[in-house]
Amino acid sequence: MRRLGSTRRGGRANRLMAAGVATAAALAVLTAPAAGARPLGTEGTGRAGVAQPDGRRPDLDRGSVERTGRTGSGREDAHWAVKDTGAPGIRFRGLAAVDRHTAWLAGTGGTVLRTTDGGASWRNVSPPAAAGLEFRDVTASGARGAVVLAVGEGEASRVYRTDDGGTTWTESFRNADPRAFYDCLAFFDRRHGLAVSDPVDGRFRILSTADGGRSWHVLPADGMPPALDGEAGFAASGQCLVTSGPRDVWLATGGGAHARVLHSADRGLTWTAAGTPVPAGDPAKGVFALAFRDRTHGIAVGGDYRPGSPSPEAAAVTADGGRTWRPATTAPPAYRSAVAWLAHSRAAALAVGPTGTDLSTDGGRSWRTVDTGSYDTVTCAPDHSCWAAGEQGRAARLER
Repeated sequence: MRRLGSTRRGGRANRLMAAGVATAAALAVLTAPAAGARPLGTEGTGRAGVAQPDGRRPDLDRGSVERTGRTGSGREDAHWAVKDTGAPGIRFRGLAAVDRHTAWLAGTGGTVLRTTDGGASWRNVSPPAAAGLEFRDVTASGARGAVVLAVGEGEASRVYRTDDGGTTWTESFRNADPRAFYDCLAFFDRRHGLAVSDPVDGRFRILSTADGGRSWHVLPADGMPPALDGEAGFAASGQCLVTSGPRDVWLATGGGAHARVLHSADRGLTWTAAGTPVPAGDPAKGVFALAFRDRTHGIAVGGDYRPGSPSPEAAAVTADGGRTWRPATTAPPAYRSAVAWLAHSRAAALAVGPTGTDLSTDGGRSWRTVDTGSYDTVTCAPDHSCWAAGEQGRAARLER
């Protein structure tokens, strides 16, 4: 969920100028070559866990926990600074970055954590009686308001919300249809949001709220095009459903003959579908995550989630709101489960996956690996901070 800003022209102009300076400084650090420089984090030592294509039976294999890296030149470069969450047995695929101080994590075992001091400490704010649930997505309006999604078949798919920083929670939705399996949720503003289920009766099912997640209802399926055979969403990083502006929303798919991106310009009432060059034709392949910096410019990442499997053309870009997609000229070297634009940047983005982090400085057209640690999800906040999270209780903030 995006935070609302001031509408005063002078304040906005000052913020935009500061944003440009800060973004330029961050890009200078991220892209500056340094002799002997290591990646953002040191190389992992174990086999990284991977996302299941439909969110079922999560892989909890142990992997590495990387340490802060510094360049061989003696100058500290940008790096993922790992924050101790105190939850080494949890895998966090849900992440909401409010700013450099505040972030929410949602993961296995019904776990929700929150930090308000930049990751120095984390408070366990998990909903009561949620220990058997798989939280895969979370959105936040600030340090006190959040909505989390539990995924799974039938009643395992649920939505919880809090207005007091996780002290109390309300279960606002429990799926009663055993055929439905909810994967992701996304908000347009503080009130309006959607959640998506894998196809039911041959079409993706869309759940809608207009009161900040307090109540939900299923939208009519008339405006949703038929799903392909085997097509589904991926509950891998909370980014299979994303929004930009007050009405535009995109849905990433895989598992079918083609990896597609579906778009709605009316908050989920009607949809159009477009094919992408991302690998498809197998239950393990497709578009796993999307990011849009505005209603026209977007990035899709994914590939084949299976360890060691090649993922050529695992990234694609659009400049027309998702009507057409073209492959990245230099794609990430392997499957990537999440992607995020750096705040206020028209060109810089990060993609993460079990084998590393990649940086693009040309709007997603080309990528280079800057870290080899395992992360499942990544988000950048309006104040230029970026957070990542993944297996073994790992959470990190981009620092320099």
